Amino acid sequence: QVQLVESGGGLVQAGGSLRLSCAASGSIFSFNSMGWYRQAPGKQRELVAVLTRSGITNYAASAKDRFTISRDNAKNTMFLQMNSLKPEDTAVYYCTARRDTVYWGQGTQVTVSS
Repeated sequence: QVQLVESGGGLVQAGGSLRLSCAASGSIFSFNSMGWYRQAPGKQRELVAVLTRSGITNYAASAKDRFTISRDNAKNTMFLQMNSLKPEDTAVYYCTARRDTVYWGQGTQVTVSS
């Protein structure tokens, strides 16, 4: 069974930084792609960043130039470095991975105060 576990969320002030981690139960190279979604209360879940097995990255316009998605294959872990955080970044952030189907982590709360 595939397990994805997020960590690193918390409360930060606007302008601060957080690094989210997503630890997988197996080799992350087994996935065609991995990514980060977020969902705020009352809002639709949205894609924040994606990283393919070949290393291609894509970002939501709101995340570009502030967020960086990366991975450490040896540790089977994916990261989302978030800088210059804004209150509108407040959401539950979810790790996701795709192979034959899509897998989801449990989510980690990010709260940015003004």
